[in-house]
Amino acid sequence: MESEGGDFPRPTEAVAELIKAGASFVLTAPPESIAEVNRAVMHPIGMEDVVGDPDLLAMALRMNEGNLHHWAASNVARPGARVPVNVIDEAIAFVRDVVRRGFDAGALDSFRTAQNASWRLWMQICFELTDDPAALRELLELTSLSIATFIDDTVKELADQINVARAELAGDTHAQRRAAVALILEGAPVSPARAEAQLRYSLQGPQQALVIYGEAGVAPDNLEEICEAIMEASGVTRRLTVLAGAAELWVWLPTEKLILSEVLAANPTVRVAAGSLGHDREGFRRSHFQALEARQMVTRLGSELSFVAYDDLALMSAMTDDLAKLDGFVAHTLGALTTADTAIVESVRTWFASECNASAAAARLYTHRNTVVRHLARAQELLPRPLEANATAVAAALEVLRWRRAD
Repeated sequence: MESEGGDFPRPTEAVAELIKAGASFVLTAPPESIAEVNRAVMHPIGMEDVVGDPDLLAMALRMNEGNLHHWAASNVARPGARVPVNVIDEAIAFVRDVVRRGFDAGALDSFRTAQNASWRLWMQICFELTDDPAALRELLELTSLSIATFIDDTVKELADQINVARAELAGDTHAQRRAAVALILEGAPVSPARAEAQLRYSLQGPQQALVIYGEAGVAPDNLEEICEAIMEASGVTRRLTVLAGAAELWVWLPTEKLILSEVLAANPTVRVAAGSLGHDREGFRRSHFQALEARQMVTRLGSELSFVAYDDLALMSAMTDDLAKLDGFVAHTLGALTTADTAIVESVRTWFASECNASAAAARLYTHRNTVVRHLARAQELLPRPLEANATAVAAALEVLRWRRAD
């Protein structure tokens, strides 16, 4: 990357050879020399937040080592020439994460401290290369300019990228929330105060995560309306939402009570997947990942049900990822009951869910107890093995069948 300063002074042939020799040594420098540069990166004033973030610190250290090697390799190839900025994927990722964490260009101070430590290392090398005062002076003057300019160019380029990224993020509230939420989900050490300021949502207390999604063509505004309706039905006044896709909304509600059956009944093109109720930061993360898993699982199962809770699918999720194997288990366990009348299958499943109490099952099904008893008797005839000899497997198979059916 050329700046307005033009080309550097060309070194004499003898000094060019010295630069090549020194740069070659840098490329093979012992680990303890690089460690000195890394230690310097960790202590400048204003770097406390970066040093306190293991991921960001590791990235900064890798970039500094990469810049050191990049400068040396460039001087082996073109001794004394201006070194172009080493803008690689790692640098772009660093800029992104700096902005997502709410930092500014002050996070680039690590490059300045690395420059000082690198210069001390380079001077030691230079004094080993020659005893000629004139050659040593030219060598130090040229390489001092080279190192300083390379760091200046690098910091300027990254600062420009940070400013652009901050401007883009400031103009997109969903992008801001996505960035802040991503940090929490990744387990980044963001302080509670910073997290709440960025999210405008508290990570303390109950956390109920939802994934609200719809068929192709469902507008984001429709998903927001569904979310508002669920909040109203559940008696919730606060929420955190992130637009995760064209027809998918991630939602967190600070509630232990979720009411949404009437809302979904009135909106057949929208579906909801819910994680288990969690608490505080870890509950915020776990409930969300469970909601995502439930959404993926119900899609793979081919269910058309509008609502799925992770707790209902946890058993199947743990059983297998192989749907053919899962279907084989159902057919083997249930036999002819697999294709029996839906009312019989649902009676048996509800009987299990009601702790094998026929009266309680009848109440949940809004039917007579005798109907449940009759359905249980018919199921006994259809099962390949007696129910009492295989009850656990039958209950699990009925749960799978519930989600594998499209009705």
